[in-house]
Amino acid sequence: MEHLASKKLGILLSTPPEHPNVQAVIRLCEEALAAGVEVYLYLIDEGVKNLPNAKLRNLTASGLKYFACAYGCQRHNVPTDGYGEDVTFCGLVVLSNIINGCDRFLAFN
Repeated sequence: MEHLASKKLGILLSTPPEHPNVQAVIRLCEEALAAGVEVYLYLIDEGVKNLPNAKLRNLTASGLKYFACAYGCQRHNVPTDGYGEDVTFCGLVVLSNIINGCDRFLAFN
């Protein structure tokens, strides 16, 4: 798996915490990070409700780059304080940069 170490994977999650996509994204992030892949996760729409998910947040210690749509947080009344440097709150320009800068991009809608 040494050839994966220089790869970048972008993931978009737009579903709420109770959706099965959340567990699929967590496992995908875990496996990709374990293989040395740089992983960029962007939460949008109802996906921002997953922001406090401890499993996702803990993956930042393994190198996950964690982003959330600031407008989505405001729209869904998701608090943005208390995340420190673990999460970057931003807009769609950052999502566009992730899409363009990654070797692969997956959307879980």
